[in-house]
Amino acid sequence: MPRASTTSDAFNAIAEPRRREILDYLAPEERAVGDVALALGLGQPSVSKHLQVLLGVGLVHVRRDGRRVLYRTNADAIKPVHEWAGTFARYWSRQLNRIKRHAEATRTKNDR
Repeated sequence: MPRASTTSDAFNAIAEPRRREILDYLAPEERAVGDVALALGLGQPSVSKHLQVLLGVGLVHVRRDGRRVLYRTNADAIKPVHEWAGTFARYWSRQLNRIKRHAEATRTKNDR
């Protein structure tokens, strides 16, 4: 089965680690492409391409401020990814609780 295009949805877009870094960097405030490139040690053309993918699936917003083009993370668009990942967080939480109970029971048994 062929892999889905990175521009098809948020899940495919964030599969690329650099895009996740960009989203993290843009989360606190909006920034220009050059700022992102400098902060993350990437070339400006590379950042621009990643931002276009993120913009295409709605994970970032863009606005013009004079000659500057500013990008920021669109938290609403990330919500489905967060909710999906939450399913696994609950799974791991249950697993870790089971391990903790087992370790405590073993420790109690060995302390006797």
